[in-house]
Amino acid sequence: MIDITVENFEAEVIAASMNVPVLVDFWAPWCGPCKTLGPVLEKLETEYAGRFVLAKINSDTEQQIAAMFGIRSIPTCVLLMNGQPVDGFTGALPEGKVREFLDRHVPSAEEALAEAEEEEAQDALASGDTDAALEKLQHAVATDPANDDARFDYVKLLLQLGRDDDAKVAFAPVIAKAAGSRRLGALKVWMDAIDFVAIGANPEGAIAEFDAKIAANRRDFEARLGRARWLMAHQRWTEAMDELLEILMRDKGWNDEAARKTYVSILEIIEPPKPKVAEGQIPPEDPVVASYRRRLSSVVLS
Repeated sequence: MIDITVENFEAEVIAASMNVPVLVDFWAPWCGPCKTLGPVLEKLETEYAGRFVLAKINSDTEQQIAAMFGIRSIPTCVLLMNGQPVDGFTGALPEGKVREFLDRHVPSAEEALAEAEEEEAQDALASGDTDAALEKLQHAVATDPANDDARFDYVKLLLQLGRDDDAKVAFAPVIAKAAGSRRLGALKVWMDAIDFVAIGANPEGAIAEFDAKIAANRRDFEARLGRARWLMAHQRWTEAMDELLEILMRDKGWNDEAARKTYVSILEIIEPPKPKVAEGQIPPEDPVVASYRRRLSSVVLS
């Protein structure tokens, strides 16, 4: 529980709500219902163990903040997420109703644990500890199977480590969602490329065969796409995109835009997690991803 004033409102309410839901309780010392609701909110904040923050504002002493929220009666509670009010209620609701209100917005214990473990996994990856990252991501997916972000990172890391069969097993529960999800769809494109190479008659010599076909006919788009998929399977991302650009420069719509779709999938795969920045700042874009996005736009829009 945090007592809020004009001085700490921006940091403890607006900025804090970018990371965790903040429930603002407008109260006053003379308000009888406030004395009933207050202990309920404090109890639930303890019980929810960090899944939301309780911020209390004395509407008598902090009239400027109360006016900003248009408070007309107390107790009034306003829930903020990502810097914006998303819901609220007025009056001393019983504990069960407050719990229902919170559960509509606050992540479950499983979701919160999975998100925390995903963040820890990214920290481990940044320090080069892939074993720890893999363990954290595996646990995050097991804890919250609906967390597609954690699953994306988990399957992606398995593929990066060459554990293709394990990646397929981890991906199976969401394969039906791949068509409607750019990130999950990108993983499927990658796994399809790996299978494409694996079932070829000459997996390692295939690149030379593609090169020969392209040398004989620079508009052999099947060979160019095959070459790009071979490069993709071997995680040679920029070379794969360069090959796809060769198709796009000659025929943007070939084969139902197969080149563009594959190119976009590679961008999804290679884009690193966005670093945390202060409120109002835009996180820097990865220079390789930014460069290849510009090249794609230049070709597609030309």
